[in-house]
Amino acid sequence: MDGMKETEKPASTDAANTNATASANRLIASVSRAFLGKEDVVRQAVAALISGGHVLIEDVPGLGKTLLAKAIAKSVSADFKRVQFTADLLPSDITGVTVYAQDRHEFSFRPGPIFTNILLGDEINRATPRTQSSLLEAMEEKCVTVDGEAYPLEEPFFVIATQNPVELEGTYPLPFAQMDRFMIRLSIGYLDREGEIRVLRDQQTANPFDHVEPAMDCEALRGLHQAVRRISIEESLCGYLVDIIRATREADSLEYGASPRGSLDMQRFSQAVALMAGRDYVLPDDIKEAARVVLPHRLITKKGTRSVSVSARSVIDHIVDSVEVPL
Repeated sequence: MDGMKETEKPASTDAANTNATASANRLIASVSRAFLGKEDVVRQAVAALISGGHVLIEDVPGLGKTLLAKAIAKSVSADFKRVQFTADLLPSDITGVTVYAQDRHEFSFRPGPIFTNILLGDEINRATPRTQSSLLEAMEEKCVTVDGEAYPLEEPFFVIATQNPVELEGTYPLPFAQMDRFMIRLSIGYLDREGEIRVLRDQQTANPFDHVEPAMDCEALRGLHQAVRRISIEESLCGYLVDIIRATREADSLEYGASPRGSLDMQRFSQAVALMAGRDYVLPDDIKEAARVVLPHRLITKKGTRSVSVSARSVIDHIVDSVEVPL
């Protein structure tokens, strides 16, 4: 535009970013009405949602994993389905099945619960690996193939899954390829004393979940996906992000480092964090936060050495602290 400096942005872009930030924060506030005392967990889950990723929530029973997933689904006015994963669940119970209609003398496809905008996979590690793998194509390519026919999924498509890491009998650990398709893995943890007292007080007369209202619809969520991608990352920060990823591949304590998909998820998650903070650019702290929630579940520590006692999370903390931040 004539007379505009090269570094200036149109006012419409600033207004769009401001509206997107406000929408994201309304979504956080809506979820927080039901899920009390864990603001960071809510914020990170929403960051994954608005950046187009999927979320795995892993923690012991009774900490509100399913409540968080349901509160996110209720805060978005979208089609929502829940699948309770069990050992006898079949892939066709999720993706759908082709049936023969005798009255029309033809085969027709009957879609499964995966054809939705928000899918809650409760206790996902209780299903067999064959059933777990039915989500792989949908989570990555946004489509489902049944009997050789590809059926696209409607955007947005968001999977939020829960699993219990304590019980081993009757469970099947998620394969590495499945874990890599989740943008982040969250651990909720116990509430502090004041937070637990607040939960008791709020639950005395009513369930706060009943008061959760939709904060946006599918169209608004798709707009947030685009707004996240408009957040700029300076070239040196792209190099900083890649240096962290490469450090995971070169760490002596790790058998496998992060994949290129991990790089892309780190970039989008850091953009979402910047957007929610009201910025149109990414800071090094955004990338550091992204590394700590996007990478640990994608790493495999070496076995048979002293490194087996080193957790992936501690390795990431060391890498983030040691990789030089660009000035």
